[in-house]
Amino acid sequence: MSNTILFSPFTVNGLTLPNRFVMAPMTRAMAQDGIPAEKQAEYYRRRAAGGVGLILTEGTVIDRPASRNDPGIPFFHGPAALAGWEHVAQAVHAAGGRIGPQLWHTGSTRSMGTNWVPEAPVESPSGLVGPDDPRGVAMTEEDIADTVAAFAKAAASARQLGFDLVELHGAHGYLIDQFFWQGTNLRHDAFGGATIAERSRFAASAIRAVRQAVGSDFPLALRVSQWKQQDYTARNACSPEEMTAWLQPLVEAGVDILHCSQRRFWEPEFPELDGEQGLNFAGWAKKLTGAATISVGSVGLSDDFFSAFGGQGSHATTLQGNLAARIEQGEFDLIAIGRVLISDADWVNKVRDERTQELAGFKATDLATLD
Repeated sequence: MSNTILFSPFTVNGLTLPNRFVMAPMTRAMAQDGIPAEKQAEYYRRRAAGGVGLILTEGTVIDRPASRNDPGIPFFHGPAALAGWEHVAQAVHAAGGRIGPQLWHTGSTRSMGTNWVPEAPVESPSGLVGPDDPRGVAMTEEDIADTVAAFAKAAASARQLGFDLVELHGAHGYLIDQFFWQGTNLRHDAFGGATIAERSRFAASAIRAVRQAVGSDFPLALRVSQWKQQDYTARNACSPEEMTAWLQPLVEAGVDILHCSQRRFWEPEFPELDGEQGLNFAGWAKKLTGAATISVGSVGLSDDFFSAFGGQGSHATTLQGNLAARIEQGEFDLIAIGRVLISDADWVNKVRDERTQELAGFKATDLATLD
């Protein structure tokens, strides 16, 4: 099958994207004092000029005392940081791109790159960073209310600054996902419980507040994952029924797009039900909820992203997993690209123009720069 479908437009809640490629959020941690500057604006502008249909920024944190776990992570609050992000959005738009910030709270997780610790105690649903692994403090109901309000305020700022949509980071073992995960949410109030539906109520509260803050006509995405950085084998949902209980209330609360993170996008989510060629995570999420979905995971590279944490690069490959055919068949709608865009800002244009001999893969040394 040709790649024509990959370069066809897609519209969600009034936003039309020129193609199906999304730049995945990737932590770069190079914002001095938490403020995005000209180097960040130029970094994202180059990817827009390189053909990416939608850019999702690196995680940028909401206004909570310990919402980040690295001093280079940018803020999405305060006049200086918001002015910086407005400049980023303008630069991307000038290059013909679309962009949305990923709003983040790192919960009780530790930084993967430094030993830095915030001055305020880290917070999480139950004072845990993983099962039976205490760190920081359990959030009070007042903390939860303030956090929900902070997500809403940041989302309202995104719309005011001219961004095209907003995404909440609900994956990979960070705060929202720590509420989802049975191993880190041991609460006995309205935000805990034995079932994934009960543990999804914090996320639903944040989504409803964000939806009210941005209005009905502004696209809202939510990134979700089964795996956690604390446990790569963890699962929030072990069956389609559990996945429905997890994700359907979030779509009903206001999510337009589910951004479904997995290590390799071509792997089936429930192979015991539909075989080794079955639907992936994004495919099942779309089938069960009706929401638009983004798939992601090792597109165009020979190794999954965990190798990058060990300083390893990854060779370029052809587009694996029948990518175009899966979008053509409606399994999912958009595909996010990560590491390869760090090393090659023009990757999407090269794929479009069939310049496959120019695809160079990912070099781990590029993580040290913001080019």
